Amino acid sequence: MTDPLAPPTHEAAHEHCRALADALARFRRDHLDRIAQWGGHLAAVLPVGGRLLAAGNGGSAAQAQHLTAELVGRYQHERPAFSAISLHAETSSVTAIGNDYGFDQVYARQVAAHGRPGDVLMLLSTSGRSANLIAAAVTARQAGLRVWALTGARPNPLAEAADEALCVEAGSTATVQETHLVAVHLLCESFDAAVATGAAAGTAGRPTRAAGAAAPVAVRRRMS
Repeated sequence: MTDPLAPPTHEAAHEHCRALADALARFRRDHLDRIAQWGGHLAAVLPVGGRLLAAGNGGSAAQAQHLTAELVGRYQHERPAFSAISLHAETSSVTAIGNDYGFDQVYARQVAAHGRPGDVLMLLSTSGRSANLIAAAVTARQAGLRVWALTGARPNPLAEAADEALCVEAGSTATVQETHLVAVHLLCESFDAAVATGAAAGTAGRPTRAAGAAAPVAVRRRMS
């Protein structure tokens, strides 16, 4: 007879870790070049006055805010601050837009307000099916922003709406989100390395790009 007070096995935890290890192995095999390209592109855009806008829902919103915090603050080493805004954290805007225009527009309208040609919009979604993120992608591309999506497996509408997408193959939402966090950290690492390389070469603040990355658009900001 099984003792009802016996501690539960850790098989579920072991399976979770195995699934994450498998997802990370696929990520390492398929997506490191894209992360490096994205980091190089941001290093060409942000030091010359460009901006990263980011958004997600739920846990993905938290990860988008994690990314922008690393850029405004720092990741591992001291460097200048760069402009990055998490749209979901603008709570008064989110609630006002949601109330007046509907939840599907909470990010698109902010993109229309803050985005400029040459900026980057990063959208995070485990499903890739969030209507408010898809609307933001459409608005951003029409406004001349570069749109990147970090999603779960293809096919999904957000990946199709973005300029580029990094789609994580995993069996659960939790594993997708955990892999997205690794992607966020590696993006910050690639960005910092590209910025440091540009500074060492005396090209800090000049548009440069990693091999395969889209050419950045020159960005000018008005003084306020």
